[in-house]
Amino acid sequence: MRVLLVEDDRMIGAAVVEALKDAAYAVDWVRNGDLAIEAVSSETYDIALLDLGLPITDGLDVLKTVRSDSRRLPVIILTARDALNDRIRGLDLGADDYLVKPFEIGELLARMRAVLRREGSGAPPVLTNGALHLDPATREATFRGEKVVLSAREFALLQALLTRPGTILSRAELERHLYGWSEEVESNAVEFLIHAVRKKLGATVIRNVRGVGWMVDRSTC
Repeated sequence: MRVLLVEDDRMIGAAVVEALKDAAYAVDWVRNGDLAIEAVSSETYDIALLDLGLPITDGLDVLKTVRSDSRRLPVIILTARDALNDRIRGLDLGADDYLVKPFEIGELLARMRAVLRREGSGAPPVLTNGALHLDPATREATFRGEKVVLSAREFALLQALLTRPGTILSRAELERHLYGWSEEVESNAVEFLIHAVRKKLGATVIRNVRGVGWMVDRSTC
């Protein structure tokens, strides 16, 4: 899943980016409101994490712009503004949740999962097509009775495929789910991850459609 982080504090931003990558999210990080609006208009995100005290364009103005767009983007506000009126205004403008700094990363990740479940744009508690089960909370995969713990990138790969079982995803589509703007992507990175997942769960867990991409079966019940 792809996350837009809008945060001007470099220390906080770097810590959140690292935690999100460890949790199998692809992250794009921008540091002012204008760049946030530009990012939303040019890229599709599963969720945005939005600071309020931003340079150039304030976070609440960014939220207004996002909500004026026809596309639905879940937004969690991350801010040091803890006054009740600030929380009420942010929620009334369309934020899906509001988390006051300092916060625990574990709580942020749990709130992200909850918002994505409510929106229907993210994974349910467990993704499955019958034979393959994927648990976002534990990063465990079970395929035909065999359970393993996946790395962050391995999990992100399977999550992208299992969110739309039966749909073929190209290399570019998979890379979009796996890597943020600033990350260098090796030419064979997707194949390397698919090989690693197959080694853990079996050769049939991911199917190759020659010249097109990869998929997991729609249903194996």
